[in-house]
Amino acid sequence: MGEGKQGVMVVGIPTKAGGLLEQALQNPVAFVQAKFQEVEVRFKGWLAKQSLPVEAAVVTSTSAVQGAAIGGLMGTLTGDGSSLMPPPNAGNFNPEAMASLKQAQALAGGPLVQARNFAVMTGVNAGISCVMKRLRGKEDVQSSMVAAFGSGAMFSLVSGMGGPNQAANAVTSGLFFALVQGGLFQLGQKFSQPPAEDVYYVKTRSMLSNLGLQNYEKNFKRGLLSDSTLPLLTDSALRDVKIPPGPRLLILDHIERDPELKGRRRGSR
Repeated sequence: MGEGKQGVMVVGIPTKAGGLLEQALQNPVAFVQAKFQEVEVRFKGWLAKQSLPVEAAVVTSTSAVQGAAIGGLMGTLTGDGSSLMPPPNAGNFNPEAMASLKQAQALAGGPLVQARNFAVMTGVNAGISCVMKRLRGKEDVQSSMVAAFGSGAMFSLVSGMGGPNQAANAVTSGLFFALVQGGLFQLGQKFSQPPAEDVYYVKTRSMLSNLGLQNYEKNFKRGLLSDSTLPLLTDSALRDVKIPPGPRLLILDHIERDPELKGRRRGSR
Protein backbone atom coordinates (compact mmCIF):
# COMPACT_ATOMS: atom_id res chain seq x y z
CA MET A 1 0.00 0.00 0.00
CA GLY A 2 2.82 2.37 0.84
CA GLU A 3 4.58 1.61 -2.45
CA GLY A 4 1.43 2.24 -4.44
CA LYS A 5 1.05 5.74 -3.06
CA GLN A 6 4.60 6.92 -3.61
CA GLY A 7 3.86 8.07 -7.16
CA VAL A 8 1.00 10.26 -5.91
CA MET A 9 2.03 11.45 -2.48
CA VAL A 10 5.30 12.42 -0.83
CA VAL A 11 4.94 12.32 2.94
CA GLY A 12 1.31 13.29 2.61
CA ILE A 13 2.06 16.08 0.07
CA PRO A 14 0.85 15.97 -3.57
CA THR A 15 3.56 14.99 -6.09
CA LYS A 16 3.99 18.51 -7.56
CA ALA A 17 4.27 20.16 -4.16
CA GLY A 18 6.47 17.31 -2.95
CA GLY A 19 8.82 17.86 -5.91
CA LEU A 20 9.10 21.56 -5.11
CA LEU A 21 9.78 20.76 -1.47
CA GLU A 22 12.46 18.26 -2.49
CA GLN A 23 14.13 20.85 -4.75
CA ALA A 24 14.05 23.43 -1.98
CA LEU A 25 15.67 21.01 0.47
CA GLN A 26 18.35 19.88 -1.98
CA ASN A 27 19.48 23.34 -3.12
CA PRO A 28 17.65 26.13 -1.26
CA VAL A 29 19.73 28.93 -2.84
CA ALA A 30 19.04 27.79 -6.41
CA PHE A 31 15.38 27.25 -5.55
CA VAL A 32 15.01 30.80 -4.19
CA GLN A 33 16.84 32.23 -7.21
CA ALA A 34 14.58 30.34 -9.62
CA LYS A 35 11.45 31.51 -7.82
CA PHE A 36 12.70 35.09 -7.72
CA GLN A 37 13.43 35.00 -11.46
CA GLU A 38 9.97 33.58 -12.12
CA VAL A 39 8.33 36.39 -10.14
CA GLU A 40 10.54 38.95 -11.90
CA VAL A 41 9.54 37.65 -15.35
CA ARG A 42 5.86 37.75 -14.44
CA PHE A 43 6.20 41.25 -13.03
CA LYS A 44 7.97 42.52 -16.17
CA GLY A 45 5.33 40.87 -18.32
CA TRP A 46 2.57 42.60 -16.37
CA LEU A 47 4.41 45.92 -16.41
CA ALA A 48 4.96 45.81 -20.19
CA LYS A 49 1.19 45.64 -20.69
CA GLN A 50 0.44 48.73 -18.59
CA SER A 51 -0.01 52.28 -19.83
CA LEU A 52 2.96 54.64 -19.88
CA PRO A 53 1.94 56.59 -16.73
CA VAL A 54 1.45 53.39 -14.74
CA GLU A 55 4.74 51.88 -15.91
CA ALA A 56 6.65 55.10 -15.22
CA ALA A 57 5.10 55.43 -11.74
CA VAL A 58 5.92 51.83 -10.80
CA VAL A 59 9.48 52.00 -12.14
CA THR A 60 10.11 55.34 -10.43
CA SER A 61 8.74 54.11 -7.10
CA THR A 62 10.65 50.82 -7.05
CA SER A 63 13.90 52.51 -8.08
CA ALA A 64 13.41 55.21 -5.46
CA VAL A 65 13.00 52.55 -2.77
CA GLN A 66 16.21 50.86 -3.91
CA GLY A 67 18.03 54.19 -3.96
CA ALA A 68 16.77 55.04 -0.49
CA ALA A 69 18.09 51.73 0.83
CA ILE A 70 21.51 52.34 -0.73
CA GLY A 71 21.63 55.93 0.50
CA GLY A 72 20.57 54.96 3.99
CA LEU A 73 23.28 52.32 4.13
CA MET A 74 25.91 54.77 2.89
CA GLY A 75 24.78 57.37 5.41
CA THR A 76 25.03 54.81 8.20
CA LEU A 77 28.54 53.74 7.19
CA THR A 78 29.95 57.23 6.66
CA GLY A 79 28.16 58.89 9.58
CA ASP A 80 26.78 62.40 9.65
CA GLY A 81 29.68 64.79 9.10
CA SER A 82 27.49 67.87 9.16
CA SER A 83 28.05 68.28 12.88
CA LEU A 84 31.74 68.87 12.19
CA MET A 85 31.02 71.74 9.79
CA PRO A 86 30.55 75.42 10.68
CA PRO A 87 26.94 76.60 11.03
CA PRO A 88 25.49 77.76 7.69
CA ASN A 89 24.65 81.23 9.08
CA ALA A 90 28.25 82.07 9.91
CA GLY A 91 28.76 85.71 9.03
CA ASN A 92 32.22 85.30 7.53
CA PHE A 93 30.97 82.95 4.79
CA ASN A 94 30.82 84.33 1.25
CA PRO A 95 28.36 82.85 -1.30
CA GLU A 96 31.01 80.60 -2.85
CA ALA A 97 31.97 79.18 0.52
CA MET A 98 28.30 78.67 1.39
CA ALA A 99 27.79 76.76 -1.87
CA SER A 100 30.77 74.52 -1.07
CA LEU A 101 29.38 73.94 2.41
CA LYS A 102 26.01 72.94 0.98
CA GLN A 103 27.68 70.48 -1.38
CA ALA A 104 29.67 68.94 1.45
CA GLN A 105 26.55 68.67 3.60
CA ALA A 106 24.65 67.01 0.75
CA LEU A 107 27.34 64.35 0.44
CA ALA A 108 27.95 63.93 4.17
CA GLY A 109 24.42 63.75 5.54
CA GLY A 110 23.15 61.06 7.85
CA PRO A 111 21.13 57.99 6.82
CA LEU A 112 17.83 59.85 6.35
CA VAL A 113 19.41 62.64 4.30
CA GLN A 114 21.30 60.22 2.08
CA ALA A 115 18.24 58.00 1.70
CA ARG A 116 16.21 61.00 0.51
CA ASN A 117 18.92 62.21 -1.88
CA PHE A 118 19.54 58.81 -3.45
CA ALA A 119 15.84 58.01 -3.65
CA VAL A 120 15.25 61.17 -5.68
CA MET A 121 18.31 60.62 -7.87
CA THR A 122 17.64 56.97 -8.74
CA GLY A 123 13.87 57.36 -8.95
CA VAL A 124 14.02 60.30 -11.36
CA ASN A 125 16.67 58.59 -13.48
CA ALA A 126 14.65 55.38 -13.77
CA GLY A 127 11.39 57.22 -14.43
CA ILE A 128 12.81 59.36 -17.23
CA SER A 129 14.60 56.35 -18.73
CA CYS A 130 11.32 54.42 -18.73
CA VAL A 131 9.42 57.24 -20.48
CA MET A 132 12.19 57.79 -23.05
CA LYS A 133 12.44 54.09 -23.80
CA ARG A 134 8.68 53.76 -24.29
CA LEU A 135 8.46 56.87 -26.48
CA ARG A 136 11.54 56.21 -28.60
CA GLY A 137 11.36 52.43 -28.63
CA LYS A 138 15.01 52.01 -27.71
CA GLU A 139 17.63 52.77 -25.09
CA ASP A 140 20.50 54.82 -26.48
CA VAL A 141 23.02 57.43 -25.36
CA GLN A 142 20.57 60.34 -25.88
CA SER A 143 17.95 58.77 -23.62
CA SER A 144 20.59 57.91 -21.06
CA MET A 145 21.91 61.48 -20.99
CA VAL A 146 18.43 62.99 -20.67
CA ALA A 147 17.70 60.73 -17.70
CA ALA A 148 21.06 61.57 -16.11
CA PHE A 149 20.45 65.31 -16.58
CA GLY A 150 17.09 65.06 -14.81
CA SER A 151 18.45 63.01 -11.92
CA GLY A 152 21.45 65.32 -11.48
CA ALA A 153 19.30 68.45 -11.49
CA MET A 154 16.81 66.99 -9.00
CA PHE A 155 19.61 65.73 -6.76
CA SER A 156 21.06 69.24 -6.69
CA LEU A 157 17.72 70.83 -5.81
CA VAL A 158 16.69 68.32 -3.15
CA SER A 159 20.09 68.16 -1.46
CA GLY A 160 20.32 71.96 -1.24
CA MET A 161 23.54 72.22 -3.23
CA GLY A 162 24.33 75.56 -4.77
CA GLY A 163 23.13 77.98 -2.10
CA PRO A 164 21.24 80.99 -3.46
CA ASN A 165 21.86 80.02 -7.11
CA GLN A 166 20.10 76.68 -6.89
CA ALA A 167 18.48 76.85 -10.32
CA ALA A 168 21.75 77.57 -12.11
CA ASN A 169 23.61 74.97 -10.10
CA ALA A 170 20.87 72.43 -10.79
CA VAL A 171 21.43 72.92 -14.52
CA THR A 172 25.19 72.65 -14.04
CA SER A 173 24.83 69.46 -12.00
CA GLY A 174 22.44 68.04 -14.58
CA LEU A 175 24.88 68.73 -17.39
CA PHE A 176 27.71 67.17 -15.40
CA PHE A 177 25.67 64.03 -14.72
CA ALA A 178 24.62 63.87 -18.39
CA LEU A 179 28.19 64.16 -19.68
CA VAL A 180 29.47 61.53 -17.28
CA GLN A 181 26.61 59.16 -18.09
CA GLY A 182 27.05 59.73 -21.82
CA GLY A 183 30.75 58.92 -21.57
CA LEU A 184 30.08 55.78 -19.52
CA PHE A 185 27.38 54.68 -21.95
CA GLN A 186 29.67 55.09 -24.95
CA LEU A 187 32.49 53.32 -23.12
CA GLY A 188 30.19 50.45 -22.23
CA GLN A 189 29.00 50.18 -25.83
CA LYS A 190 32.57 50.10 -27.07
CA PHE A 191 33.61 47.27 -24.78
CA SER A 192 30.37 45.34 -25.17
CA GLN A 193 30.45 45.04 -28.97
CA PRO A 194 29.44 41.52 -29.94
CA PRO A 195 32.06 39.19 -31.44
CA ALA A 196 32.16 38.84 -35.22
CA GLU A 197 30.19 35.58 -35.08
CA ASP A 198 27.37 37.29 -33.16
CA VAL A 199 26.52 39.92 -35.77
CA TYR A 200 23.39 37.98 -36.68
CA TYR A 201 22.02 38.28 -33.14
CA VAL A 202 22.18 42.04 -32.56
CA LYS A 203 18.40 42.62 -32.60
CA THR A 204 17.81 39.37 -30.76
CA ARG A 205 20.22 40.37 -27.99
CA SER A 206 18.64 43.83 -27.73
CA MET A 207 15.15 42.32 -27.48
CA LEU A 208 16.16 39.84 -24.79
CA SER A 209 18.00 42.56 -22.87
CA ASN A 210 14.97 44.86 -22.93
CA LEU A 211 12.80 42.03 -21.62
CA GLY A 212 15.31 41.00 -18.94
CA LEU A 213 15.75 37.58 -20.60
CA GLN A 214 19.48 37.73 -21.42
CA ASN A 215 19.96 34.21 -20.04
CA TYR A 216 18.07 32.76 -23.00
CA GLU A 217 20.41 34.12 -25.69
CA LYS A 218 22.23 30.80 -25.73
CA ASN A 219 18.90 29.05 -26.45
CA PHE A 220 18.40 31.24 -29.53
CA LYS A 221 21.92 30.51 -30.77
CA ARG A 222 21.53 26.81 -30.10
CA GLY A 223 18.42 26.75 -32.29
CA LEU A 224 19.93 29.14 -34.90
CA LEU A 225 17.12 31.63 -34.21
CA SER A 226 18.89 34.75 -35.50
CA ASP A 227 17.66 38.28 -36.23
CA SER A 228 16.23 37.21 -39.58
CA THR A 229 13.96 34.66 -37.90
CA LEU A 230 12.46 37.04 -35.32
CA PRO A 231 9.34 37.86 -37.41
CA LEU A 232 8.79 34.11 -37.94
CA LEU A 233 8.98 33.03 -34.32
CA THR A 234 6.17 30.88 -32.98
CA ASP A 235 5.43 29.37 -29.61
CA SER A 236 6.44 25.92 -30.85
CA ALA A 237 9.78 27.22 -32.18
CA LEU A 238 10.60 28.80 -28.83
CA ARG A 239 9.48 25.64 -27.06
CA ASP A 240 11.85 23.59 -29.22
CA VAL A 241 14.83 25.55 -27.88
CA LYS A 242 13.62 24.94 -24.32
CA ILE A 243 12.45 28.45 -23.42
CA PRO A 244 9.86 28.37 -20.57
CA PRO A 245 6.24 29.53 -21.06
CA GLY A 246 6.61 32.90 -19.32
CA PRO A 247 9.57 34.13 -21.39
CA ARG A 248 7.91 32.74 -24.55
CA LEU A 249 4.85 34.90 -23.94
CA LEU A 250 6.99 37.99 -23.35
CA ILE A 251 9.00 37.41 -26.54
CA LEU A 252 5.94 36.85 -28.73
CA ASP A 253 4.17 39.85 -27.20
CA HIS A 254 7.25 42.01 -27.88
CA ILE A 255 7.28 40.93 -31.53
CA GLU A 256 3.58 41.76 -31.87
CA ARG A 257 4.17 45.21 -30.38
CA ASP A 258 7.24 46.04 -32.47
CA PRO A 259 6.03 47.84 -35.65
CA GLU A 260 8.96 46.67 -37.81
CA LEU A 261 8.85 43.05 -36.73
CA LYS A 262 5.05 42.96 -36.84
CA GLY A 263 5.04 44.27 -40.43
CA ARG A 264 7.60 41.70 -41.54
CA ARG A 265 5.67 39.01 -39.66
CA ARG A 266 2.48 39.79 -41.63
CA GLY A 267 4.35 40.02 -44.92
CA SER A 268 5.86 36.57 -44.41
CA ARG A 269 2.44 34.93 -44.06
